Amino acid sequence: MAGLAGVEWFWGLLADNVPEKQLTTIGTFVLHELFYWFSYLPFYVLDTVPAARRWKIQDDKENEPISQWECAKMVLINHFALVLPMILLTHLTPIFQLRATLPLPPMSEITWQIFFCFVAEDFLFYWGHRALHTNFLYKHIHHVHHRYAAPFGIAAEYAHPLEVVFLGVATIFGPMVVRPHLLTLWVYLLMRCFQTIECHSGYDFPWSINRWLPLYGGADFHDHHHRTYSGNYASTFVWLDKLYGTDQSYREWKQNSRLREKTKDM
Repeated sequence: MAGLAGVEWFWGLLADNVPEKQLTTIGTFVLHELFYWFSYLPFYVLDTVPAARRWKIQDDKENEPISQWECAKMVLINHFALVLPMILLTHLTPIFQLRATLPLPPMSEITWQIFFCFVAEDFLFYWGHRALHTNFLYKHIHHVHHRYAAPFGIAAEYAHPLEVVFLGVATIFGPMVVRPHLLTLWVYLLMRCFQTIECHSGYDFPWSINRWLPLYGGADFHDHHHRTYSGNYASTFVWLDKLYGTDQSYREWKQNSRLREKTKDM
């Protein structure tokens, strides 16, 4: 309770001293940048630790520092040229008006709204991503994202400008439906940034989220998509790919991997 009271106090201080439009626009963009880049920091450090390669999914491939720097520059350009204007557009028009004042929403409301936002984003992303793998859209748009067959965290938002817009629309669709409190939006944004970085990290640890949350795909699931350029189209969960059979190649690969491990142990 003391912790919740502290959050309420800090939020009241924030709301009293920062204009609401600045909180919902500039505040959201600044937090997006902090969430995105700091979510990548642990994986960046791990790339410098030789012992961590045992958990690297594609341990036979490595992205050179210059390649990662080029990726980071393009992602930054996309963030300022596309993500920031999208945030300004959605928050400064009647389309997307959020409440930023006290009282804060209860934990139960925050939880179900964030879950809905993830499910909605996953659904839109699945069909949009699957469409991006048709010949025309892949050749002219999606091939940019697939520059890195062995992805690393920040490559999550390395994409053609039109795809960046699509990613933004899919991410913001859920909040546009439920109209959450700004705090809920920021928590969702934090979780979404970490999720997309983790899925592109290239690492599958014994403690990875997909190990204890069965419906979550994680890096193990999405890395296969980058390796094979097909299947596993969903962003977060595995159920849509399972339902429509677009995870068949992945399931066969996992089965063969388990057989190889058993043979190695014999």
